[in-house]
Amino acid sequence: MWGNSGRPVLIAFTAAFTGLIAIGSWISVPFIPVPLTLQTLFVILSGAVMRRYAVLPNGLYVLMGALNIPVFHSGTAGIAVLLGPTGGYILGFIPGALVTGLAYEHRNRCVRITGIILGLAIIFLCGMTWLSFSAGISLSTAFLIGVLPFIPGDAVKGYAVYIIAGRLEALAGQGGDL
Repeated sequence: MWGNSGRPVLIAFTAAFTGLIAIGSWISVPFIPVPLTLQTLFVILSGAVMRRYAVLPNGLYVLMGALNIPVFHSGTAGIAVLLGPTGGYILGFIPGALVTGLAYEHRNRCVRITGIILGLAIIFLCGMTWLSFSAGISLSTAFLIGVLPFIPGDAVKGYAVYIIAGRLEALAGQGGDL
């Protein structure tokens, strides 16, 4: 920690976002086969706040769940969840947050909005692909049941991320770099 003033901030953000993603998993509306949660809000927000380092809390979240710590939706845990119909979405958190984070390293508003959209799209793509494979259904059916119903809610979450990240940056005053 000596000589690197950004490391304690990085550790604090990693802990905070790991916790927020886990809490977001408990705010769940049962849907079949994939529940509606607030996780994606915190996953994408981690990218907007932590930039490329958003892979840390998302990777830690996945690792904790894989190690049977009950952090996945509704307190589930284990490799079985990652191999089940929701596993692709959960694993998609890592590249989704990374893409959003890389976009937020730019000051351009259009790049940032595109990053949010691409981050959510990557989560959907990973989830839809794994849902199709794990449930033995076609990609079009996986899209209809595992993506389409969630687009309106995730559009609202994406807008919320953009607003919240902008407010946090304004509070930080210097652009919010780690």
